[in-house]
Amino acid sequence: MSTEGQTSVADRESKRSGPLVAITRWLENLGETAFAYLLLLPVFVLLGSVALYPLLRTLELSMFVNILGTGEPEFVGLQNYIDLFTGASNPRFPGSTTFLPLVETSSSFPFVHVEGWLRSALIVTLLFTFVSVFFETIIGFGQALILDQEFRGRSWVRTAIIIPWAIPIVIQGMIFYLMFHPSTGFLTEYLARWGIVAGTNTLNDPWSAVLIIIVADIWKTSAFMALLILAGLQSVDRSLYDVARVAGATRWQQFRMITLPLVLPAVGIAVLFRTIDAMRIYGLIDSVSSCTVVPSLSCMVVETFNTNRGLSSAVAFVTAAIIGILVTIVIYQQYKEGI
Repeated sequence: MSTEGQTSVADRESKRSGPLVAITRWLENLGETAFAYLLLLPVFVLLGSVALYPLLRTLELSMFVNILGTGEPEFVGLQNYIDLFTGASNPRFPGSTTFLPLVETSSSFPFVHVEGWLRSALIVTLLFTFVSVFFETIIGFGQALILDQEFRGRSWVRTAIIIPWAIPIVIQGMIFYLMFHPSTGFLTEYLARWGIVAGTNTLNDPWSAVLIIIVADIWKTSAFMALLILAGLQSVDRSLYDVARVAGATRWQQFRMITLPLVLPAVGIAVLFRTIDAMRIYGLIDSVSSCTVVPSLSCMVVETFNTNRGLSSAVAFVTAAIIGILVTIVIYQQYKEGI
C-alpha cells in the first residue's frame, strides 16, 4: 500500500475514533470526586425530576385561590403567602388555629399568651420537632450503647426495643388515647395530681395533648434512632479501645475521645431523618387528639385542602421550605465537621 493510502486510512480512523478518544481522555483526567458525581448524575436527574415536579406544582397551586365549587381558580400571586404571615388567613383554618402566634396588643408591651403559642401550627410543629428529636436522640444513643455491648440475651433486648417502632401509628395513637382518657386512662389521675396534665378533658386540653403526643412519639421512635446510631457504633474499630485501655484511659475518656467523634456522622444522619419526619406530624395527632386541639403544619394542609387548595398549597410549600432549611443546616454542620 502506498504512503498516501496509509495516510488516508489513518485520517479516517482518527475521524471515526476522535470523539470517543476525546471522551475517554476527558474521563481519565477527571478527579475522583468529579468522577463519583458523574456516576451519580443519572440518579440526581431521576430524583430531581421526581422531587421537583410536585414541589413546583405545589408552588403553582399556591398562586391561586382554588375554592371547590366556585368555578375557575383565580390567580392571586403571592397573596396566599401574605395572608398566611399577616394572619389574614387565620379565619379559614379550623377552630381557633393560627399559622403564627397571635400577639396581644391591648397592653403597652406586646406579648403572646401561652395559649396563643399552642394555637400556632408553626410553633407547635417546631416545638414538637425540637423536643421529640432531642429526647429521642439521647434515649436512642443510650439504647445503642447498651445494645453495642456483649451480654446474654442481647438479641431479645434488641427485639424488645424494636417492637414500639413496628407498631402502626393508628394503633399507637389508640394506645395513648386509652391511657390518658379521663374515664378509662390509668395515668391521668396520677399525673393530674402533680399538675402535669389536666384532670378533666385531658385530650382536649392543648398543653396536655401536646405533652402526650410528644411522649408517644418518643416512645415509638427512639428505637429508630437507636438502630441508626448502633450502625455507627458497630463501624468503630475495636482496636482503638484496646490501645486506649493500654494507655490508661478511663471509660469516659474512651467515650469522649473515640466513641463520640466517630459516631457523630451516624447521629447527624439519624437526626436529619427524624427532623424531616417530625416536621410532617399528622397521624399521631389525629389518632390521639385532633388537629383543632393540637395544630400542626400538616394538619393545616389536610384541613384546608377541601375548602381552599391555594391556601393549603401555600402551607405545604412553606413546610417544605422550612424542612429544606433545617436539612441544609444539618448537612452544613456535617460538612464542617468533616473538613
